[in-house]
Amino acid sequence: MLFPQSISVLALTVALGLSSSAFAADNNGERSNPKETKAAETTPAPVDTDQLIVRFKETASVEGIDRVLTQLSGQQVDRVQHVRTTEQKSDVFKWERRKSRDQLKNMTEWLKSQPEVEYAEPDLIMTTAALPTDPNFSYQWSFTDAVTGINAENAWSLSTGQGSVVAVIDTGYRPHADLVGNLLPGYDLINTLSVAADGTGRDADASDPGDYYLAGECGGTTDRNSSWHGTHVAGTIAAVANNGLGVAGLAYNAKVVPVRVLGKCGGYTSDIADGMVWAVGNAVSGTTINANPARVLNLSLGGSGSCSITTQNAINTARSKGAVVVVAAGNSNADASGFSPANCAGVITVAATARDGGRARYSNFGVNVDLAAPGGSTYTGSADGIISTLNAGTRLPDADNYVFYQGTSMATPHVAGTAALMLAANPALNPDQVESLLKASTRAFPNVCTSCGAGLLDAGNAVQQAASFDTYGAVKTDYAANKALWTTANILNYSYVLDQQMGTSTVQRYKFTVKNGVVVSGVNLANNRALSTKDLAAKGKTINQLFTVIEQAIVGVYADIRVTYAATMGYPVTIAVDPKWSVTGDQSSYKVSSFTRL
Repeated sequence: MLFPQSISVLALTVALGLSSSAFAADNNGERSNPKETKAAETTPAPVDTDQLIVRFKETASVEGIDRVLTQLSGQQVDRVQHVRTTEQKSDVFKWERRKSRDQLKNMTEWLKSQPEVEYAEPDLIMTTAALPTDPNFSYQWSFTDAVTGINAENAWSLSTGQGSVVAVIDTGYRPHADLVGNLLPGYDLINTLSVAADGTGRDADASDPGDYYLAGECGGTTDRNSSWHGTHVAGTIAAVANNGLGVAGLAYNAKVVPVRVLGKCGGYTSDIADGMVWAVGNAVSGTTINANPARVLNLSLGGSGSCSITTQNAINTARSKGAVVVVAAGNSNADASGFSPANCAGVITVAATARDGGRARYSNFGVNVDLAAPGGSTYTGSADGIISTLNAGTRLPDADNYVFYQGTSMATPHVAGTAALMLAANPALNPDQVESLLKASTRAFPNVCTSCGAGLLDAGNAVQQAASFDTYGAVKTDYAANKALWTTANILNYSYVLDQQMGTSTVQRYKFTVKNGVVVSGVNLANNRALSTKDLAAKGKTINQLFTVIEQAIVGVYADIRVTYAATMGYPVTIAVDPKWSVTGDQSSYKVSSFTRL
């Protein structure tokens, strides 16, 4: 419906890999310090706007629209004008002054809760993002190259990762000066002393002591230097930007939780699985709870074989907490279906492109691959690799440095970092939505990359789609249809059994009797005792109040909303809501049974 000409302009004040056969980075990277250059600066994007886009439903009346706009009005201070109707039949409104991000969020969420409104969103002002000024940023072609890069500059116009937490499940970390500012406390989950190589088993020290081994160890015939692999991966995700040092991370305002699961000779599946479970805030025996649960898990690791039950269960646990699991396809120039966790369900499997934008010659491929990202190709020149934070020590830790590496291990943090940017822009996205948007936003490969998934990662497009994605479009549609079905039935007298659980508390089971739309009695089915007047007031719920639980979750943009409805009468049968993935114990659930009309 077009904006009615009869509605007057309102003055608004809006109160608005790894086992013994595993892979990590190919060790063709050169340990060299690139010469320093400074990137050009451009104007930063504002975080606010003076315009709003609203589309009213075709069925909305002029009176209904007028009511919405009137209710939105406050003190007559800041005037708003109807600017135009777009080609998409939405309406653009403009204020005299810009509104803050918080004001816009409050206003749009309220508007979207109104039955007359199809959608509402800020009319964001786009500018060229300010490029990081870090001395070696010019070597980070994977972020900025117009042909073979990931379009990071456009992503930074909308998000730099503020508020996102990424778990790097890897070899641990070194306290690199260009990384430590974005590190959160991690954990060492390596249980075997010979693998840990730090003199201790599991503990709260996730620092990397080095994973070197000598000829004859780990099935190798030659010595191998320490890789400092986790530090390199973490730097690609969240190296500190604009600090006068080295490089910038893709999500440079996000935080990294280092989870050490790989050591000398690799790491055991059981430790890696525990690392995933710990990373998302679940309890793991012998550890303390992670106080900073991650929404993104980066696993630049893997080994040959099928996905184990242990690994799949850990992935399922992570996803149940809203975490996006991003894994490397592998560096064997083979079908990724033969490598785990690349072949597990529910993960985002990442292949690697070379400097020319085609499939890197080492990268795995196949139907298990979801998309590809730059993994580098040091075989065509050291600077064609991916530069990131590292350590100069060949065996034991030494000075900070920066090194070009190549591998699907390097491609994976590009995708994990993009997921962190997306979740910072829209925290309500669930893992499936993040994966879908990542794949839908890719662009065509500039060179041959057969069986490399949906396309080349485009961070700018992915974040743009995430920021504008209506996370609960289907939920709202189902809610409206079933609420209308229930309202039309006009059932005021009924009884039903309600199972409800708050957080991790015991499930409470009650039978309620409702007359004339009011709860008049209740029984605690655990002991068959009638509820007192006080308990009835506190715990009694009508079906309409259950609908209110759903509505509040939608308006509040809860992290998780899952609802099923009765087919014929529309009342909610099951409700599960969780306001924030990162908070433990704030979720609640309800189950309706034995519904009887009186």
